[in-house]
Amino acid sequence: MPKLPRDLSGKKLAILLDKYGYVITRQTGSHIRLTSNIKKTEHHITIPGHTPIKIGTLSHILKDIADYLEIEKKILAEELFEDWR
Repeated sequence: MPKLPRDLSGKKLAILLDKYGYVITRQTGSHIRLTSNIKKTEHHITIPGHTPIKIGTLSHILKDIADYLEIEKKILAEELFEDWR
């Protein structure tokens, strides 16, 4: 699996997830709620608006999204962060 970015913000992650149909549906405090309908069922995730997102938190978010999209977490990370840096 590619090394996850250590300086990724919640806002930047929300922008990157647009590729998978995720749109910001609300923000409460420092938490951003995203929703995707790409697989014909709604999928909600909440990501922290912090900079940076902790690696463990990012890993859990990616696992949740990969499970919804029915792809490997490694493939998701490669696609999301291919242009990072």
